[in-house]
Parts: sequence; C-alpha cells; structure tokens
Amino acid sequence: MSLVLRKRALIEDEWTLADVDAQAPVCGKLIVPLARWRAEREPLLARAAAIGVLLPNTEDVEAVYPQIADRPLIALQFPTFTDGRALTQAVLLRKRLGFTGELRALGDVVRDLVFWLGRCGFDTIVPRPDQDLQACRGALDEISLAYQPAADTHGSVWERRRAAG
Repeated sequence: MSLVLRKRALIEDEWTLADVDAQAPVCGKLIVPLARWRAEREPLLARAAAIGVLLPNTEDVEAVYPQIADRPLIALQFPTFTDGRALTQAVLLRKRLGFTGELRALGDVVRDLVFWLGRCGFDTIVPRPDQDLQACRGALDEISLAYQPAADTHGSVWERRRAAG
C-alpha cells in the first residue's frame, strides 16, 4: 500500500485504482473509471467491498451525478497540473450537488496545487510519486487568509471581520 494525504494526515491508501479493461478479480475497495462503472455496475457491487468512481476532467459532473451520487468516493483526474477543470468539478460536487463522500485528486498532482485542492473540497490528495508528501501536507496551510468563501473550512477575511465586530 502507498501513502496518501487525507484530511491533513498521511495514511495508508485502502483503495485500489483499476483500469477500464482490468479482468483481475475484484475485491476490497476499488476505484473504477466511469466507463467501467457504467458497463459493470451490478457485478462490481456484488464483488467489491466498496466502489469509487474515477471521472475524467472532461465529464459533465452535473449530468453524471445521478449515476454516482451514492458512491462513497469520487476521484477526479488531473491529466496535467496546468489543467484545472477537476477543481471546478470538485466545487460543483461539494457546493452545488452536495456530495459528502470522499473526494480524491489523482494524476499530475504537484505540491503547488495542494492548497487549492483543499480549498475546492478534496479530502484525499494523491500527489505524483516525485512529490514530497510532507511538503504537500504543509502546503494545505500555506495561505492563512482567504477573500472568498470556498468548500474548505477557511473562513474568508470578510467573515472574520464581521465576527470580530
């Protein structure tokens, strides 16, 4: 098992990422691509302890959400760190659609993205193998003040000023 960053803690990953054509036996906690979920939903549910779904960052989250809303985990794909569409997907899932399960960032995830992943509502971050996990964890608290509210728990400057009276 490998380590992942989940809610500011480094933990052993309990989930296995399967590819779309994998014919290996299915058991434990498994993340499958959306195409495989659509094709094999019932057999997967019968054989695995838990099934999460991996969405490509090109997928219309609002259109597909009714098919995956009950999943305990939704993984969003970052094909390159410069492509932020999965950040928008995360905000839509958390704020507009009310997803409360685990939201996971996968792919070309680098330290410079980590703070923004936290702001957008990701619970679990799986950085690229060449990234330092401790540095990634530190990046979550790199900026202490925010001007806009977001999906994380950082209150905005305006909210803090109002509360201070």
